[in-house]
Amino acid sequence: MNTIDLEKLAESQKANAQVMMTLVRTAFHGMEQLSALNLAASRELFNNSASGAQQLMELKDPAQLSSVAGSMAQPNVDKLLEYSRGLYDLAANMQREITSVMEQQYSSMSQQAAGLVGKGGVATPIAGDVFGAAMQQMMNASSTAFENISQMAKQMTDIVDTNVKAASSATAKAAAALTPKK
Repeated sequence: MNTIDLEKLAESQKANAQVMMTLVRTAFHGMEQLSALNLAASRELFNNSASGAQQLMELKDPAQLSSVAGSMAQPNVDKLLEYSRGLYDLAANMQREITSVMEQQYSSMSQQAAGLVGKGGVATPIAGDVFGAAMQQMMNASSTAFENISQMAKQMTDIVDTNVKAASSATAKAAAALTPKK
């Protein structure tokens, strides 16, 4: 009859609690950064709007309206692009941090499972080798699947990064083409 090792159970629970605390801290840090990004963007939008309204109120000739509107549009497009980049960078950093924590947790769990399979094969002589081989094959398949998913997530991050950069560049070029030259 197998008995539960209370010390190992307590260690496991402590390790799981530490992982959860790390993930919660990462989430709070990300939310703080998002709040700061949104606050800065809101402040900038308010300042630009107030400045633009002031410029529009000072117009004396309606013909100047299109040039003033064009000159006001470019800084807003630039700020939008800057905000988008900041938002993307924040999301990418959080994804990397969470992936790192999960990879460490998975590695630790795999090592513990391998140790248990090894001990289980020794403790059960009847059909123990068949059970051990099946468990080992299942762990290998699980490790391969985890590695494939991790690699796919990294590739998707790279693709999104490339697309965000391309879209930002195209938007900046289009906005520059629409802004009247002085």
